[in-house]
Amino acid sequence: MAERFPNGLPLEPSPEQLRELLDAANEFVEGFVGGVAQAPAYGGHTDPELHARIRATVGELPGRLNEAVDLVGEGVLEGFNTAGPGFLAYIPGGGLVTAGVADLIGCVINRYVGMSAPSPAMVEIEARVVRWLCDLFDYPAGSQGVLTSGGSLANLSAIVAGRHAAQLDDLRDGRIYATDQAHHSVAKAARIAGFSAGAIRVVARDAELRMDPEALADAIAQDRRAGLKPACVVAAAGTTNTGAVDPLDAIADVAEREGLWFHVDGAYGGFFQLTERGRDAFRGIERADSITLDPHKCMFLPYGTGALLARDGARLRAAHTATGDYLRDITFDDDLPNFGEYSAEFTRSFRGIRVWLPLVVHGVAAFREALDEKLDLARWLHDDLAADPTLDLSWDPPLTVVPFAARSGDDATRAILEHVNASGRVFMSSTTIDGRQYIRPCVVVHRTHRDRIEEAAALIHEGAAKTAAAT
Repeated sequence: MAERFPNGLPLEPSPEQLRELLDAANEFVEGFVGGVAQAPAYGGHTDPELHARIRATVGELPGRLNEAVDLVGEGVLEGFNTAGPGFLAYIPGGGLVTAGVADLIGCVINRYVGMSAPSPAMVEIEARVVRWLCDLFDYPAGSQGVLTSGGSLANLSAIVAGRHAAQLDDLRDGRIYATDQAHHSVAKAARIAGFSAGAIRVVARDAELRMDPEALADAIAQDRRAGLKPACVVAAAGTTNTGAVDPLDAIADVAEREGLWFHVDGAYGGFFQLTERGRDAFRGIERADSITLDPHKCMFLPYGTGALLARDGARLRAAHTATGDYLRDITFDDDLPNFGEYSAEFTRSFRGIRVWLPLVVHGVAAFREALDEKLDLARWLHDDLAADPTLDLSWDPPLTVVPFAARSGDDATRAILEHVNASGRVFMSSTTIDGRQYIRPCVVVHRTHRDRIEEAAALIHEGAAKTAAAT
């Protein structure tokens, strides 16, 4: 592969060279998937020698395929093993192999899906995915959505839609309501959308870290009396810290009564809607004006796969649509959406295929079964840790985050986290809530099963005992 491609076409491989490329990719994927369960959950810090070799790779003349693939194989051992069963930190994403195959196909055919006319069938595939998502949340026929790069961009588009719906004359007066448990992308989205630094009104929450609807109503009333302009309320269907689910139905009542755009950030938890327990927890989510989802979390897809749904697609489109004279020769199919009119992106990758192909290949029931398993694993871990007298579990897990702390204080909590992560078998992250540090294992990766959770629990107990003995 070091020589140039033949026939004076340096970027077009021959059939033999294409086969070599695909064989190399196939060998790498087989080796990675075969070894991912035993690979360390955290590979440590960077290797300067490896990074020096990576920096020396791009040159004027062709390099060698096997050497390039080997560099990727070495590099993937650094940092977080987000595809492995021991990764319980942050909100994991597993990276289904079927989605990787879909990406290979999607990148090779390279169809433009920002508008329907350039590739109607591919847009139909993506539209089918979006319709399935809308149906999952019982959205009506006029609903619409768009696949994004992730929850941050989806939250941004939702805030933009709320700003447009509020018809604010002066964004300095606009107010957005959320608790202190909201994802940081909400405040970031407000800033990018043009709201003032003080636009986020922090609403009180209850002992379970859920938004208090009465406090929301009071905050809105206070702001109206002060001459401010309430615009949006952002609730959570699964917070990052603890998986807390806000009382969506009661919040919808307040938002409807006050004329506010009601957005639900379900980036982490939204796909538990596939399960009976999730539907029960999310009662009222179908009343939201918009919903953020991250298929790269609880649909186990590769990173870079988010979604925004809007109950009234026309309102989402009105907040984002634009045109140019250079588009006048393109005819539009009224039966298909132009996704470039529903978000900030106009040029966008064919994300639909990486959601659609796994749904077709595995079937929806497989995803439901996997999510039910994760809920069961989180419950088992909570109950097991709760039996340890040295640990404090302040909240039942609404979804699959299981926060806990050492009863003896933050130093002990940090020591337990260091002990667990030093094992290499599991990797967890921590957070701070009301001034106290918590470890927050999060069970999401599709490869995580009972054996690894039992191993994680044993490491936690071992670390807790070791820490207690040292004090």
